[in-house]
Formats: sequence, structure tokens, C-alpha cells
Amino acid sequence: MAESERKIIRRRIANSYLSAVLSISLVLLLVGVAAMLLVNTENVARYFKENLTVSVMMKTEVSEPEAAAFCADLDTMACIRGTELISRERGEREMAQMLGEDFLSVFETSPIPVSVSVRLAADYVTPDSVAVVESRIMESPMVEEVVYQQSLIESLNSNLGKISAVLGVMILLLAVISFALISNTVRLSVFDKRFNIHTMKLVGATRSFIRAPFLVDAVFLGLFSSFIAILLLLGILYFIRAEFVQLFGLFTVGMLLSVIGTVIAAGVGICVVSTYFVVNRLVSLQVDELYY
Repeated sequence: MAESERKIIRRRIANSYLSAVLSISLVLLLVGVAAMLLVNTENVARYFKENLTVSVMMKTEVSEPEAAAFCADLDTMACIRGTELISRERGEREMAQMLGEDFLSVFETSPIPVSVSVRLAADYVTPDSVAVVESRIMESPMVEEVVYQQSLIESLNSNLGKISAVLGVMILLLAVISFALISNTVRLSVFDKRFNIHTMKLVGATRSFIRAPFLVDAVFLGLFSSFIAILLLLGILYFIRAEFVQLFGLFTVGMLLSVIGTVIAAGVGICVVSTYFVVNRLVSLQVDELYY
């Protein structure tokens, strides 16, 4: 009978520990995702800005070698991240896809000029900066027109600012919720051992002596939960890489290490702090308070 009771107790302890690990791991996974979004906010904004293109339409008489030389001049400008020469043939193919294969039949000569696709540096993708870049490009006698979507640039800057603000509030709320959830999980785990704590107090154990084994357990609980959360996070990144190759290019090794460090620090830190306060509270309880 005693052996059966010990098995039941061990099973309950194992289930309680497993439940705590899974609960904390899932919360730490959210912390990891939030940390990843936080450290990548600037990179994501830069990615969208640097992939916004400005089309420079050359005059009809401009040849491709002349346009190539113009591209080389543009590449020397600090505000320009890169250029791409669009030949007449490529321009005709793109127009044929939009207007039909026979659209050129109404013209004696091809009306499609050589053009240059320009990608600006992220810091210059603002309405005022783009206007300045446009005026500098238009100074060339070879340029007929500079085409870009001003409304898209304004919308991009406005929405990225709003997204950053909303993301900051969400991360703050998530941090508070994570601390509360992990604290409650640790509190329930330690509260089951309140009678052991009271027994240790009766035989003269000091608070630091009573806290020590619980704090050590909290460190291991935080590390183990963090390890599971990191594995889940890496699994999510694996699927992101498989489905969104370009987006995965934003994730650097340094960023990943900082996120892993954040998850481990959050897991161990919150578990240790929660255990510290819970054990202190349980040590202060009177005998009749242990049953409530």
C-alpha cells in the first residue's frame, strides 16, 4: 500500500513538473517571437523601403551604352542603393504582357525607351528626400521623366510608424502577461511543497537555507523550459525559411543569438524571481494558513 502511494505521489509530482515546463515553454515561445519582432522592426522597415523602386525614363534617342554609363553615375550617389538597366527589348516584352502582343503594330518605330530602375537607400525613402533625388536625376539631359508613387511612399512611412507603435504596445503587454503567467505557474508548483517548507522552518532552517533548493530548481526549470521554447522557435524559423526565403534573409546570426539570450534570461529570471517571493511568502505562513 505504501509503495502504491509513493508511485501516485511521484506521478503527481512528475505531472505537475511537466505541466509547469510546458506552460512556461509556451509563454517563453511568445516572448521569443515578440523579441524577434522587436529586433527586426528596423530591418523589416528597411527591407520594404529598399525594395521600393523609382523608374527613370530616358529619352527615346538615348542608347543602351549611354544609359549604362548613366547608371554607373547614379550608383555613385549616396542616396541610391542600386540601379538596373531596362533595355528596349525587355520594356517591349513587359508592355506586351500588359497591352497584348500586337500593340506595337500601330507604331512605325518602337515607342518604348530605355529606362533605369532605381532603388533608394532606406534613409532617403521619404517624400521630401525622394523629391530631392528626383530633381538631381532630372538635371541630366538624357532623362525624360522620373516616375514613382508618391502616395505609396507616404503611406509606407505612415504605416510603418503606426505598426512600430502598435508592436511596441503589444510587446509591453505580452511581457506583463508572460511574467504573470510564469509567476502563477511557479507559484502553484512551489505551493504544493508548503508543508515541507513549514517542516524545515520548525527544525530551525533559515530562510536562505529553505530558499536555496527551490531557487536551484527554478534555474533548471527556467533553462529546461527555455530550451524547449528555443526548439519551437527554431522550428517556426525553419518553416519561415521554406516559405518566405527573402524574408528569412532579414534574420541574422547575431539577431538569433540575441533572441535566444532573451528567452533564456526571461525564463531563468522570471522563474527565480517568482520562486524567491513565493518561498518567502510560504515561510511566513502560520500553521492554520497552510490549508487555505
